[in-house]
Amino acid sequence: MRLSVIEHPLVAHKLTALRDATTDSPTFRRLADELVTLLAYEATREVRVEPHPVNTPVAPTTGVRLTSPKPIVVPILRAGLGMLDGMVRLLPTAEVGFLGMIRDETTLQATTYANRLPDDLSGRQVYVLDPMLATGGTLVAAVEYLLERGAVDVTAICLLAAPEGIEVVRSAFDEHAHVTVVTAAVDERLDENGYIVPGLGDAGDRLYGVV
Repeated sequence: MRLSVIEHPLVAHKLTALRDATTDSPTFRRLADELVTLLAYEATREVRVEPHPVNTPVAPTTGVRLTSPKPIVVPILRAGLGMLDGMVRLLPTAEVGFLGMIRDETTLQATTYANRLPDDLSGRQVYVLDPMLATGGTLVAAVEYLLERGAVDVTAICLLAAPEGIEVVRSAFDEHAHVTVVTAAVDERLDENGYIVPGLGDAGDRLYGVV
């Protein structure tokens, strides 16, 4: 597993506003959308492309375009939906799948309750969207689910990560699995309830309210 922490003034600025407990849901959604686009720019540095000839108004030249099969973006429901627009803004031709996972608050184990993905992901680059890498259980389960279906390259984009979760993901995927985690920051620790400290609270609740 590879870890990429994006150190940039705009990333830090938007993350600070997301952490603020006084930031309301509409502002939180807008900031999360903007932050994801910045993270996605870095996360897609190794997206596969191929040469493509074009004719400019002046002369012919050769550029690049995304190869087939197209990348697939997979938000983890529900909080990952708040990251989707920012991601597809950068990758508008990507396909979108959905994976519903829920964490048992007692055992902290993740289980799958919904799946809207192709059965065969052979050769696909997959971008997983999950705001918080806390215990790591949800992300490990999601990545295993994708790799079992043939995905060869999985990049997880997270707003925040905890050291404990990073180590869980790292131990689950050795150098034989091409797994990358891209995040805006690695925070101090997890608390006794499995929440990131200092964190930003429950991302799903702050995006969509308590339901």
